[in-house]
Amino acid sequence: MTITGIIDSEIPILEGVSVSKDGYVVTVKGPKGEMSRAFRFPRIDIEVSEDKVNIRSEFPRVREKAMIGTYESHIRNMMYGVKHGYTYNMKVVYSHFPMKVSVKDDQVMIDNYMGGKARRFAKIAKGVKVNVKGADVTLEGIDREACGQTAANIEKATRRRGFDRRTFQDGIYIVEKGRRVSE
Repeated sequence: MTITGIIDSEIPILEGVSVSKDGYVVTVKGPKGEMSRAFRFPRIDIEVSEDKVNIRSEFPRVREKAMIGTYESHIRNMMYGVKHGYTYNMKVVYSHFPMKVSVKDDQVMIDNYMGGKARRFAKIAKGVKVNVKGADVTLEGIDREACGQTAANIEKATRRRGFDRRTFQDGIYIVEKGRRVSE
């Protein structure tokens, strides 16, 4: 919505979710939890009212227009996360040696990958719950980025360099990502 050089993006606040702003930090609270994130970029203002969030910039350049879209996506993801949550589904695939996957503290442990004796580890991001049931690994959390980073860490722990992934498919792979958890 451009009116005389002003871009104003409105995001409606979901039911059961509250949004507040303190300085550059936007905090979103909902039934599943609370998230905060700092949004700091020159010439872009965020205003929070009771029923909507406005992201505004006067006479934006290309970079400001791109950042407005980025801010809008982050705030929408935060609202959906605290209301519904996100889940990533992963699959343990092996054809040579059976892998054993387990969770301990803030790490995923992978034993017997390609018959190796060394244990492999993948870091779990803060606020993400990892459940392992047989060959299925499920990641749940309110922060979409943290869930995605944890899934990437697990995939990276089982990556084998110098081999074709189409032939040597042993590893843990993302099957479904970023799906919202229903209530």
